[in-house]
Amino acid sequence: MTDFARRTVLFGTLAIAASATAYFSAVAADEPIVIGYQTTVEPSKVPQADGAYETALGRSIEWRKFDSGADVIAAIASGDVDIGYVGSSPLAAAASRGLPFTTIFVAGLIGDAEALVVRNGAGIEKPDDLAGHKVAVPFVSTTHYSLLAALQHWNIDASTVEILNLRPPEIAAAWARGDIDAAYVWDPALGEIKQSGTVLTTSADVAEWGAPTFDAWIARTELIETSPAVVQAFVDVTGAAYQAYRADPAAWGTDSGNVGKIVGLTGARAEDVPGLLAGYQLPTLEEQASSTLLGGGLVDAIAATAAFQKAQGNIPDVLADYSPYVSVRFVAEAVASN
Repeated sequence: MTDFARRTVLFGTLAIAASATAYFSAVAADEPIVIGYQTTVEPSKVPQADGAYETALGRSIEWRKFDSGADVIAAIASGDVDIGYVGSSPLAAAASRGLPFTTIFVAGLIGDAEALVVRNGAGIEKPDDLAGHKVAVPFVSTTHYSLLAALQHWNIDASTVEILNLRPPEIAAAWARGDIDAAYVWDPALGEIKQSGTVLTTSADVAEWGAPTFDAWIARTELIETSPAVVQAFVDVTGAAYQAYRADPAAWGTDSGNVGKIVGLTGARAEDVPGLLAGYQLPTLEEQASSTLLGGGLVDAIAATAAFQKAQGNIPDVLADYSPYVSVRFVAEAVASN
């Protein structure tokens, strides 16, 4: 083959490769962004209901509802979900296993929005009474972490409590049947079991005892690398919803349109929503970017959670550095653009 012929074949091959790359990139750009959400009551449910994310991202979105952060993490790991809503406990466990994701937005510092409720008439009047009783909680969740931290605070051996692994809908059903004596969970299941139970402690209490929890949005590393504008648009819309709530909480009253949209996506009772929103510390974009959260403090919180999980035997090892799993980039850009 002559040099000219070889060059012709080479250039032709490169052209075909370039065309193929452009084609597959176009196909990828046409595919929906898959977002895994949970039924947690928080402000971003409003733009989700309004279709504001689709408009801002310029892409179709496939919204998938999950019952626990552990399920979201599994979907992130398999590549089935691009952006997902998880709690600090499954997040720390996933980071410790080296899964490909980054925390891009703190959805809320958990307070009274998660609680340990004991059934009326179950004979549980104080923490020590939990021994020998059935307590349900979604494993590898923020409530699981908080339950174990609470038992440790109360000097109660966890092995003396029959801890059952149930998802929130299963907890509500088991409670209705009388199969469990207590549960540590979030809404809407929390609101249901409160109607015939008493709150023994909340995650606000557990945070004061040294084991704070939070919820966050995470994104797959591949999405951040290939489509950073998509991730930025997601953070921009989410941040705007949080800013709107913080600027005027009264606009999120029981009979408001905002609450109606949240109820439609979560199944929570409208009368509970204002209190549930107040049960979280919902950070503004500026607070997100601060050294307390994505600007540094969140890395320490994840490391502390992982250390606790290792001590409990839930994960084998703790990483030396969790900073690769936290990025202030997108909230910082949102602050700058505002």
